[in-house]
Amino acid sequence: MLQAASLTGFLRTILIILLIYYGIKILSRIFAPYLVRYMSKKMQQKFEGQFGQQQQQTQQHKEGETVIDKIPNRNSSSNKKVGEYIDYEEID
Repeated sequence: MLQAASLTGFLRTILIILLIYYGIKILSRIFAPYLVRYMSKKMQQKFEGQFGQQQQQTQQHKEGETVIDKIPNRNSSSNKKVGEYIDYEEID
């Protein structure tokens, strides 16, 4: 059994949608600054932690000391045979 759509039901649905839209809009204006402030504090703490770790790593070595973090792999051999060389002459 199908129900016929009425004008009052349609208007009530439109009114509910508008109330939800404007309610979210007003609430976002109230709570957005707090959310942005919270997120910026979290990012600042994260960057300070990363900077602190980097400072601790650099303080382990004396100033002027040469430090090699990774020794390059010497096993890689290049393939010298890459193809046939063709000599050519320019034609004027």
